Amino acid sequence: MKRLLLFFTIFLSIFQSTAFAQEVPSSARSKEVIARVAPDLKKEFAQAGLTWGSPVFMRIFKKEKRLEVWVLNEKQFHLFKSYKVCTYGLRGLGPKLEEGDWRAPEGFYFVPPGMMNPSSRYHLAFNIGYPNKYDRVHGRTGGLIMVHGSCVSIGCYAMRDKRIEEIYTIADAALRNGQPFFRVHIFPFEMTEKNMKKYQDDDWFEFWQNLKQGYDLFEKSKIPPDADVKNGKYVFTPM
Repeated sequence: MKRLLLFFTIFLSIFQSTAFAQEVPSSARSKEVIARVAPDLKKEFAQAGLTWGSPVFMRIFKKEKRLEVWVLNEKQFHLFKSYKVCTYGLRGLGPKLEEGDWRAPEGFYFVPPGMMNPSSRYHLAFNIGYPNKYDRVHGRTGGLIMVHGSCVSIGCYAMRDKRIEEIYTIADAALRNGQPFFRVHIFPFEMTEKNMKKYQDDDWFEFWQNLKQGYDLFEKSKIPPDADVKNGKYVFTPM
């Protein structure tokens, strides 16, 4: 009983939202994909000791071209699977600054149901929510930055169709099971001390030091922190 109460306490504290729940959109394409892909994913969840429809969290690492899907299991998130990112544009590391700069965002984003796109030109997609509060404070422009299928990008995270089918299906299940939004944290690279030292002379190093604060909090607790903005920087509340 105590374990069950702890689960719901953590769930509510991580995903509290003042907005009313949104309907999860669907299409003939998404329904076909989910019907085809979900059965095998459910078996993989069971084998990993995870519950289908549990809250999810995602991390993206640009340099490693990796998207991670984490799933809540009791009081912590557990890594379910890592997926290779096919491409995220031509400009490499560093945050997106303006529309048309061919850069992909870095930072802390979240995806409510209304930002799922079951009818994307690139198979299936979800909008990460760029520009977020931090981006707007810094005057960054652009929008409609997606994680999607195919392998074409001018600033989105393109996964190829087979990979996005699994990622989308897992996210769809969590949202339909009551998760009001899922977080997507995007980093230039794995923010180890070794990598930070390697990039210490980069123009974006101060920004990356700020991102590392959020990275470290998750690494310590395996619960994604709440990210806000104060005085032009991300500030974090551990959950």
